Amino acid sequence: MTERLITHLRHVDLAVPDYAQQLEFYTSMWGLTPETSDDGIAFLAAAGSPEQYSVRLRRADEKRLDLVSFGAANAADVDAMAEQLGRDGVSLITEPDKLQTPGGGYGFRFFDNDGRTIEVSSDVAVRQHRKVEEGESVPVKLSHVVVNSPNPEQTVAFYEKHLSFALSDTLFSPHMGEVMWFMRTNPQHHSFAVARGPHVALHHASFEMRGIDEYMRGTGRLLRAGVEKVWGPGRHMAGNNTFSYFLDPHGNTLEYTTELERLDEDSWHPHIYDFSDPEVTDQWGTANPMSEFVAKQSFNDPDRGVFVAPPV
Repeated sequence: MTERLITHLRHVDLAVPDYAQQLEFYTSMWGLTPETSDDGIAFLAAAGSPEQYSVRLRRADEKRLDLVSFGAANAADVDAMAEQLGRDGVSLITEPDKLQTPGGGYGFRFFDNDGRTIEVSSDVAVRQHRKVEEGESVPVKLSHVVVNSPNPEQTVAFYEKHLSFALSDTLFSPHMGEVMWFMRTNPQHHSFAVARGPHVALHHASFEMRGIDEYMRGTGRLLRAGVEKVWGPGRHMAGNNTFSYFLDPHGNTLEYTTELERLDEDSWHPHIYDFSDPEVTDQWGTANPMSEFVAKQSFNDPDRGVFVAPPV
Protein backbone atom coordinates (compact mmCIF):
# COMPACT_ATOMS: atom_id res chain seq x y z
CA MET A 1 0.00 0.00 0.00
CA THR A 2 1.84 3.09 -1.18
CA GLU A 3 -0.81 5.75 -0.56
CA ARG A 4 -1.24 6.65 3.10
CA LEU A 5 -4.88 6.08 4.02
CA ILE A 6 -4.56 6.49 7.80
CA THR A 7 -4.89 10.13 8.84
CA HIS A 8 -4.55 10.14 12.65
CA LEU A 9 -4.95 8.35 15.97
CA ARG A 10 -8.47 8.32 17.42
CA HIS A 11 -8.65 6.40 20.71
CA VAL A 12 -7.31 3.56 22.85
CA ASP A 13 -9.73 1.07 24.45
CA LEU A 14 -8.93 -0.75 27.70
CA ALA A 15 -10.62 -3.62 29.51
CA VAL A 16 -10.24 -3.60 33.30
CA PRO A 17 -11.45 -5.81 36.18
CA ASP A 18 -11.88 -2.96 38.68
CA TYR A 19 -13.97 -0.75 36.45
CA ALA A 20 -15.17 1.70 39.12
CA GLN A 21 -11.66 2.37 40.38
CA GLN A 22 -10.33 2.94 36.87
CA LEU A 23 -13.22 5.21 35.91
CA GLU A 24 -12.63 7.32 39.00
CA PHE A 25 -8.91 7.59 38.23
CA TYR A 26 -9.27 8.53 34.56
CA THR A 27 -11.88 11.20 35.29
CA SER A 28 -11.07 12.70 38.70
CA MET A 29 -7.29 12.31 38.55
CA TRP A 30 -6.20 12.08 34.89
CA GLY A 31 -8.63 14.73 33.68
CA LEU A 32 -10.83 13.06 31.07
CA THR A 33 -14.58 13.64 30.76
CA PRO A 34 -17.12 10.77 30.75
CA GLU A 35 -19.05 11.83 27.64
CA THR A 36 -21.10 8.65 27.40
CA SER A 37 -21.29 5.85 29.90
CA ASP A 38 -23.40 2.76 30.38
CA ASP A 39 -23.31 -0.17 32.74
CA GLY A 40 -19.73 -1.38 32.58
CA ILE A 41 -18.54 0.77 29.67
CA ALA A 42 -17.45 4.41 29.52
CA PHE A 43 -16.30 6.66 26.69
CA LEU A 44 -13.90 9.30 28.03
CA ALA A 45 -13.12 12.45 26.06
CA ALA A 46 -10.18 14.86 26.19
CA ALA A 47 -11.32 18.46 26.55
CA GLY A 48 -9.64 19.88 23.46
CA SER A 49 -10.16 16.97 21.08
CA PRO A 50 -12.79 16.73 18.32
CA GLU A 51 -12.78 12.95 18.78
CA GLN A 52 -15.86 11.53 20.49
CA TYR A 53 -13.59 9.83 23.01
CA SER A 54 -9.89 9.26 23.62
CA VAL A 55 -10.21 6.31 26.02
CA ARG A 56 -12.85 3.63 26.28
CA LEU A 57 -13.03 1.67 29.53
CA ARG A 58 -14.85 -1.65 29.64
CA ARG A 59 -15.52 -3.86 32.65
CA ALA A 60 -14.04 -7.34 32.11
CA ASP A 61 -12.76 -10.29 34.12
CA GLU A 62 -9.25 -9.83 32.73
CA LYS A 63 -7.16 -6.76 32.00
CA ARG A 64 -6.40 -6.31 28.30
CA LEU A 65 -5.93 -3.81 25.50
CA ASP A 66 -9.23 -3.99 23.62
CA LEU A 67 -8.12 -2.03 20.57
CA VAL A 68 -6.32 0.96 19.09
CA SER A 69 -8.37 3.10 16.68
CA PHE A 70 -7.12 5.17 13.74
CA GLY A 71 -8.95 7.56 11.45
CA ALA A 72 -9.28 7.61 7.66
CA ALA A 73 -10.42 10.50 5.46
CA ASN A 74 -13.55 8.90 4.03
CA ALA A 75 -15.50 5.69 3.51
CA ALA A 76 -13.78 4.99 0.19
CA ASP A 77 -10.42 4.93 1.95
CA VAL A 78 -11.80 2.61 4.64
CA ASP A 79 -13.05 0.24 1.93
CA ALA A 80 -9.75 0.44 0.07
CA MET A 81 -7.76 -0.40 3.17
CA ALA A 82 -10.00 -3.34 4.10
CA GLU A 83 -9.75 -4.71 0.57
CA GLN A 84 -5.97 -4.35 0.52
CA LEU A 85 -5.53 -5.98 3.93
CA GLY A 86 -7.75 -8.87 2.93
CA ARG A 87 -5.83 -9.32 -0.31
CA ASP A 88 -2.58 -9.39 1.70
CA GLY A 89 -3.90 -12.14 3.97
CA VAL A 90 -4.44 -9.98 7.05
CA SER A 91 -7.16 -11.39 9.31
CA LEU A 92 -10.22 -9.11 9.27
CA ILE A 93 -12.39 -9.25 12.38
CA THR A 94 -15.24 -7.28 10.80
CA GLU A 95 -15.99 -5.99 7.32
CA PRO A 96 -16.51 -2.24 6.80
CA ASP A 97 -19.91 -1.20 8.17
CA LYS A 98 -21.68 1.45 10.22
CA LEU A 99 -20.19 1.80 13.71
CA GLN A 100 -22.39 1.50 16.79
CA THR A 101 -20.12 3.58 19.05
CA PRO A 102 -20.65 7.27 19.99
CA GLY A 103 -20.46 9.49 16.92
CA GLY A 104 -21.24 6.63 14.55
CA GLY A 105 -19.10 6.50 11.46
CA TYR A 106 -17.96 3.76 9.13
CA GLY A 107 -15.17 1.31 9.86
CA PHE A 108 -13.78 -2.17 10.36
CA ARG A 109 -11.41 -4.08 12.62
CA PHE A 110 -8.50 -6.44 12.01
CA PHE A 111 -5.71 -8.21 13.87
CA ASP A 112 -2.17 -6.96 13.42
CA ASN A 113 0.72 -9.44 13.32
CA ASP A 114 0.89 -9.60 17.15
CA GLY A 115 -2.86 -10.19 17.51
CA ARG A 116 -3.85 -6.70 18.61
CA THR A 117 -7.25 -5.48 17.48
CA ILE A 118 -6.94 -2.38 15.29
CA GLU A 119 -9.91 -0.30 14.13
CA VAL A 120 -9.96 2.06 11.14
CA SER A 121 -12.89 4.44 10.72
CA SER A 122 -14.15 7.52 8.91
CA ASP A 123 -17.13 9.86 9.08
CA VAL A 124 -17.33 9.88 12.87
CA ALA A 125 -19.27 12.92 14.06
CA VAL A 126 -17.08 15.73 15.38
CA ARG A 127 -17.45 16.20 19.12
CA GLN A 128 -18.20 19.66 20.47
CA HIS A 129 -14.84 20.45 22.06
CA ARG A 130 -13.24 23.58 23.45
CA LYS A 131 -9.96 25.41 23.77
CA VAL A 132 -8.10 24.33 26.90
CA GLU A 133 -7.39 27.49 28.88
CA GLU A 134 -4.11 28.72 30.33
CA GLY A 135 -3.31 26.90 33.57
CA GLU A 136 -5.75 24.03 32.93
CA SER A 137 -3.91 20.79 33.60
CA VAL A 138 -6.22 18.48 31.63
CA PRO A 139 -5.39 16.57 28.42
CA VAL A 140 -6.01 18.34 25.13
CA LYS A 141 -5.99 15.08 23.17
CA LEU A 142 -4.60 11.56 22.96
CA SER A 143 -1.09 12.08 21.56
CA HIS A 144 0.26 8.60 20.84
CA VAL A 145 0.12 4.93 21.77
CA VAL A 146 3.17 2.70 22.26
CA VAL A 147 2.97 -1.10 22.24
CA ASN A 148 5.31 -3.85 23.37
CA SER A 149 6.18 -6.64 20.97
CA PRO A 150 8.45 -9.69 21.30
CA ASN A 151 8.84 -9.44 17.50
CA PRO A 152 9.25 -5.68 17.05
CA GLU A 153 11.02 -5.76 13.68
CA GLN A 154 8.09 -7.77 12.25
CA THR A 155 5.56 -5.41 13.85
CA VAL A 156 7.28 -2.32 12.43
CA ALA A 157 7.37 -3.98 9.00
CA PHE A 158 3.64 -4.82 9.29
CA TYR A 159 2.68 -1.19 9.95
CA GLU A 160 4.99 0.09 7.21
CA LYS A 161 3.65 -2.35 4.62
CA HIS A 162 -0.05 -2.49 5.44
CA LEU A 163 -0.80 0.95 6.94
CA SER A 164 1.95 2.99 5.26
CA PHE A 165 3.27 4.27 8.58
CA ALA A 166 6.65 5.99 8.24
CA LEU A 167 9.61 5.51 10.56
CA SER A 168 10.64 8.76 12.28
CA ASP A 169 13.43 7.65 14.65
CA THR A 170 14.83 4.55 16.37
CA LEU A 171 16.33 4.03 19.82
CA PHE A 172 19.15 1.52 20.41
CA SER A 173 21.71 0.69 23.04
CA PRO A 174 25.11 -0.98 22.56
CA HIS A 175 24.19 -4.03 24.67
CA MET A 176 20.50 -4.43 23.67
CA GLY A 177 20.42 -3.37 20.02
CA GLU A 178 17.37 -1.55 18.67
CA VAL A 179 14.63 -1.23 21.28
CA MET A 180 12.02 1.32 20.09
CA TRP A 181 10.70 2.50 16.74
CA PHE A 182 8.73 5.76 16.44
CA MET A 183 6.19 5.73 13.61
CA ARG A 184 4.05 8.48 12.10
CA THR A 185 0.98 8.71 9.93
CA ASN A 186 1.03 12.52 9.60
CA PRO A 187 3.64 15.24 10.31
CA GLN A 188 3.45 14.55 14.07
CA HIS A 189 6.72 12.79 15.01
CA HIS A 190 4.83 9.71 16.18
CA SER A 191 1.26 8.63 16.70
CA PHE A 192 2.38 5.05 17.30
CA ALA A 193 5.56 3.38 18.46
CA VAL A 194 6.77 -0.18 18.93
CA ALA A 195 8.98 -1.22 21.84
CA ARG A 196 10.91 -4.46 22.25
CA GLY A 197 9.29 -6.33 25.12
CA PRO A 198 9.00 -9.85 26.53
CA HIS A 199 5.34 -10.20 25.49
CA VAL A 200 2.55 -8.43 23.62
CA ALA A 201 1.14 -5.62 25.78
CA LEU A 202 0.37 -1.93 25.97
CA HIS A 203 3.59 -0.01 26.72
CA HIS A 204 1.95 3.37 27.34
CA ALA A 205 -0.71 5.80 26.18
CA SER A 206 0.29 9.47 26.01
CA PHE A 207 -1.84 12.59 26.36
CA GLU A 208 -0.98 16.04 25.03
CA MET A 209 -1.22 18.97 27.45
CA ARG A 210 -1.73 22.62 26.48
CA GLY A 211 1.86 23.68 27.19
CA ILE A 212 4.81 23.34 29.55
CA ASP A 213 3.06 25.04 32.47
CA GLU A 214 -0.05 22.89 32.17
CA TYR A 215 2.10 19.78 31.73
CA MET A 216 4.01 20.56 34.94
CA ARG A 217 0.82 21.41 36.83
CA GLY A 218 -0.68 18.06 35.83
CA THR A 219 2.50 16.23 36.78
CA GLY A 220 2.52 17.96 40.17
CA ARG A 221 -1.14 17.21 40.82
CA LEU A 222 -0.55 13.49 40.33
CA LEU A 223 2.58 13.54 42.49
CA ARG A 224 0.77 15.32 45.32
CA ALA A 225 -2.03 12.75 45.10
CA GLY A 226 0.46 9.90 45.51
CA VAL A 227 -0.04 8.40 42.04
CA GLU A 228 2.93 6.12 41.32
CA LYS A 229 5.41 7.86 39.04
CA VAL A 230 7.46 5.70 36.68
CA TRP A 231 9.71 8.30 35.06
CA GLY A 232 10.00 12.07 34.63
CA PRO A 233 9.52 14.95 34.38
CA GLY A 234 11.95 15.37 31.50
CA ARG A 235 12.29 15.97 27.76
CA HIS A 236 13.11 13.23 25.25
CA MET A 237 15.49 13.65 22.32
CA ALA A 238 13.41 11.63 19.84
CA GLY A 239 10.30 13.74 19.26
CA ASN A 240 11.65 16.53 21.49
CA ASN A 241 8.60 16.11 23.74
CA THR A 242 8.28 16.37 27.50
CA PHE A 243 7.41 13.28 29.53
CA SER A 244 5.97 12.28 32.88
CA TYR A 245 4.96 8.62 33.15
CA PHE A 246 2.56 7.29 35.79
CA LEU A 247 0.77 4.00 36.50
CA ASP A 248 -3.00 3.74 36.48
CA PRO A 249 -4.60 1.55 39.19
CA HIS A 250 -4.23 -1.58 37.02
CA GLY A 251 -0.58 -1.01 36.12
CA ASN A 252 -1.01 0.52 32.67
CA THR A 253 1.53 3.26 32.01
CA LEU A 254 0.14 6.69 31.07
CA GLU A 255 2.07 9.77 30.01
CA TYR A 256 1.53 13.50 30.14
CA THR A 257 3.46 15.19 27.33
CA THR A 258 3.60 18.39 25.34
CA GLU A 259 5.42 19.99 22.39
CA LEU A 260 5.81 16.77 20.39
CA GLU A 261 7.78 17.64 17.26
CA ARG A 262 6.10 18.17 13.90
CA LEU A 263 8.25 17.15 10.95
CA ASP A 264 8.79 18.31 7.41
CA GLU A 265 8.12 14.88 5.94
CA ASP A 266 9.73 15.73 2.60
CA SER A 267 13.12 16.40 4.16
CA TRP A 268 13.10 14.24 7.31
CA HIS A 269 15.69 11.50 7.70
CA PRO A 270 15.27 9.06 10.64
CA HIS A 271 17.88 9.13 13.39
CA ILE A 272 19.21 6.19 15.36
CA TYR A 273 19.66 7.44 18.93
CA ASP A 274 21.78 5.67 21.56
CA PHE A 275 19.54 5.72 24.63
CA SER A 276 22.45 4.83 26.89
CA ASP A 277 23.35 8.51 26.41
CA PRO A 278 21.49 10.33 29.25
CA GLU A 279 20.77 13.32 26.98
CA VAL A 280 18.86 11.08 24.56
CA THR A 281 16.46 9.85 27.22
CA ASP A 282 16.22 13.24 28.98
CA GLN A 283 17.65 16.43 27.50
CA TRP A 284 16.88 18.38 30.68
CA GLY A 285 18.48 15.96 33.14
CA THR A 286 15.55 16.41 35.53
CA ALA A 287 14.04 12.91 35.39
CA ASN A 288 15.07 9.94 37.46
CA PRO A 289 17.69 7.96 35.47
CA MET A 290 16.47 5.40 32.92
CA SER A 291 17.04 1.99 34.53
CA GLU A 292 15.94 -1.63 34.22
CA PHE A 293 13.30 -0.94 36.86
CA VAL A 294 11.87 1.97 34.85
CA ALA A 295 11.90 -0.10 31.66
CA LYS A 296 10.18 -3.10 33.29
CA GLN A 297 7.36 -0.92 34.64
CA SER A 298 6.21 -0.42 31.05
CA PHE A 299 6.49 -4.09 30.06
CA ASN A 300 2.99 -4.38 31.58
CA ASP A 301 1.21 -7.72 32.06
CA PRO A 302 0.95 -10.12 29.10
CA ASP A 303 -2.07 -9.04 27.06
CA ARG A 304 -4.94 -11.54 27.40
CA GLY A 305 -6.61 -10.22 24.28
CA VAL A 306 -4.12 -11.42 21.66
CA PHE A 307 -6.05 -12.71 18.62
CA VAL A 308 -9.28 -12.45 20.65
CA ALA A 309 -11.57 -9.71 19.40
CA PRO A 310 -13.21 -7.58 22.13
CA PRO A 311 -16.94 -8.30 22.54
CA VAL A 312 -17.87 -4.68 21.79
